[in-house]
Amino acid sequence: MSGRLADILAPDLRCVFVGINPGLKSAEAGFHFANPRNDFWRLLADAGLTSRLLEPSQQDELLANGLGLTNAARRVTRGSGELRRTDFADAARRLAAVARDLHPGAFAFVGKQAYAGAFGERPDHGLQARELEGRPLFVLPSTSPANAAVPYPEKLRCFRELAELLDRPRG
Repeated sequence: MSGRLADILAPDLRCVFVGINPGLKSAEAGFHFANPRNDFWRLLADAGLTSRLLEPSQQDELLANGLGLTNAARRVTRGSGELRRTDFADAARRLAAVARDLHPGAFAFVGKQAYAGAFGERPDHGLQARELEGRPLFVLPSTSPANAAVPYPEKLRCFRELAELLDRPRG
């Protein structure tokens, strides 16, 4: 399957979330993070990043909350283990173009693999030393149901840490 999900982007967003790649359920539904067992939407609401719990079909409402969505790799797969290095070949360049053209406040990678694919570095969760066109980069735990090793409270702690970063004045 090679379908793509449309990016949800606009100028001057608070943060652009960068997923690893679209899964089959998301590609079939036509919405990001559409697997009902994926915690992404619940974590956004529970961390106060959105004003209410959104359904994947309401993804365009993220823009009203100052948030956007894209993926490090565009190819649809059953699982991220099917991705190859070539799937991430243009990720850093694409994200840098988003930073230059749309001026988001930050980028949040939903999973270490999204960040590693884009930059070829293994990150820890949290704020990274690297910036992209002067924008901070933050790595969140994967919200995929396959990431059961990280419990929900730990994922929520990371999402709340991101929310605090986004609320800080930049200067």
